[in-house]
Amino acid sequence: MTPAAAQPTRIRIAAENPYEVVVGHGVLGEVAPLVARADRVAVLHPAALIDVAVRVVADLERAGHQVVRIDVPDAESAKTVEVAARCWAVLGHAGFTRSDAVVGVGGGATTDLAGFVAATWLRGVGLVTVPTSLLAMVDAAVGGKTGINTAEGKNLVGVFHEPLGVVCDLDVLATLPLTDLRAGLGEVVKAGFIADPEILRLVEEDPAAVLDPRAPVLRELVERSVAVKARVVSADLREATSVGASVGRELLNYGHTLGHAVERREHYRWRHGDAVSVGMVFAAELARAAGILDDATADRHRAVLRSLGLPTAYDPAAFDDLLAAMALDKKTRGSTLRFVLLDGLASARILAGPDEALLRRAYAAAAA
Repeated sequence: MTPAAAQPTRIRIAAENPYEVVVGHGVLGEVAPLVARADRVAVLHPAALIDVAVRVVADLERAGHQVVRIDVPDAESAKTVEVAARCWAVLGHAGFTRSDAVVGVGGGATTDLAGFVAATWLRGVGLVTVPTSLLAMVDAAVGGKTGINTAEGKNLVGVFHEPLGVVCDLDVLATLPLTDLRAGLGEVVKAGFIADPEILRLVEEDPAAVLDPRAPVLRELVERSVAVKARVVSADLREATSVGASVGRELLNYGHTLGHAVERREHYRWRHGDAVSVGMVFAAELARAAGILDDATADRHRAVLRSLGLPTAYDPAAFDDLLAAMALDKKTRGSTLRFVLLDGLASARILAGPDEALLRRAYAAAAA
């Protein structure tokens, strides 16, 4: 799937306004052409990524754009209405119009925030995302979802806003701490279970190589994971088919119902990929307990995730807190909890309104 190393891979998202996800080494120069029509460009980034942001800014200025840099907090602390309001104030002071653009340089939280700011300023300006974490490359920066958090939960305020493009420069992965790289692999493994079993085979073949940011296999995993999301998103841009027992775009939320609840209980101190890892094991145990998933596939969840050093269990005494948090999950309809479950490898369905006793039994099995 991966072409010659010097050539970027371009994965098309068939949105209302189609765009490409560019994956490769040394591809930051792809940003400026995407915003060619803008006079002003705001570059949002956390302080830790100033080196990457400065390179993007330099390219934009050479192309003749007026650029403003906006420093934002790192991680989930960026995704608040207060931070968004500060960004709006900067855009207003700089005179941003609908023909201008926002570029988000950072991990998933930064790209979520940048997308939300771009979507809400003047009801929508251009957006380019430059994901710098593995998690953001394979998940958060792709698909047109934007959002911020509230005290009640994660991503509860947001809007769909497709970007002009997504630029994934794999060189920046070499700067990531191993813990962040590992957490991103949680979403990669998810893509394997829901749609592309070859991802699982590649991980199982050599888990150590997968954890090497310079290894060719990691590029292939990024490309495959983005391709999975591209197919799902292109078929259901705004979760319009995710109703009743139909999965649609909610397929991408595999492991996220419990995962988001864990994040909330931990006040977002847990990495998203770590929480999704735990959530997938719970989903596998729930599917097994419901009699719809075979033992081998359920057990494979733990084996693959553990081989990468990802967590597979959470506090055994936390079920009641997590159940209350899951009631606020965006897939919930009324008071009915809905879970994306597998009934086989790369085959999913929605389980709606499971009995609390079944949920409790599945959680106990996952926490064991």
